[in-house]
Amino acid sequence: MATLKSCNALVTGANRGLGLEMVKQLLEAHCSKIFAGCRDTDGPKSESLRELANKHPNILTIVRLDVADPCSIKESAEKVSSLLGNSGLNLLVNNAAILKQKSMLTATVEDMQDNFNTNVIGPMLVIREYLPYLRAAAKASGKAGLSCDKAAIINFSDSDTSSMSIVPTIESPFPLFPYSISKAALNMLTVCSAMELKEDEILCVSIHPGWVKTDMGGDKAPLEPRESVEGILRVISGLTDKQNGLFIDYTGKIMPW
Repeated sequence: MATLKSCNALVTGANRGLGLEMVKQLLEAHCSKIFAGCRDTDGPKSESLRELANKHPNILTIVRLDVADPCSIKESAEKVSSLLGNSGLNLLVNNAAILKQKSMLTATVEDMQDNFNTNVIGPMLVIREYLPYLRAAAKASGKAGLSCDKAAIINFSDSDTSSMSIVPTIESPFPLFPYSISKAALNMLTVCSAMELKEDEILCVSIHPGWVKTDMGGDKAPLEPRESVEGILRVISGLTDKQNGLFIDYTGKIMPW
């Protein structure tokens, strides 16, 4: 198990799938404070997350956070700020996403807007709202260089559908037109964020978690959530200035744009 030292972390889309598994393993990694963001904190799909919060009341806090709602993002940041104190936020994991199975010919304007609102604009606004706390963590660390122990933004992307190099080589590509384009845009958000936030000493990378057995990935996926997240944590725990702005998978392999 990779260890993130004295880490305060926020995970979006944390009530199921990779987000929930990320929360579980951050608890195992002994993070100081974990904030689990999700849209419906009281709904049936958040039951497992609530059980975890009840077991770890001093570490895990559930925060209502709908990344498609700017007001919700702002309110979540205010709540997290009140609980963080002066230590700041070391790790921001932009995991929340939606997927619509449409082709170029069947995707509607609404399909495109929904995917961009959740998969691109949402992460951008989350980064903006939580930036003061990432800056605070970077400043308070007293460490040189970039790392996840200091301050980092991890954007979950998908090489099989967002990579402009890989998509043309897939024999039977999934009809994920809105999702693919939004994730390619998320990768550009990573590159731009890495450039703009370098002076703040905040690391930013895109991570491909692999094809994982989740509600989004489906039952045919070869990877279990635990294996994927174990790999992700192992990779991000070793990130430095050299990986800033890159697209990496859960094994540490650099992915093509």
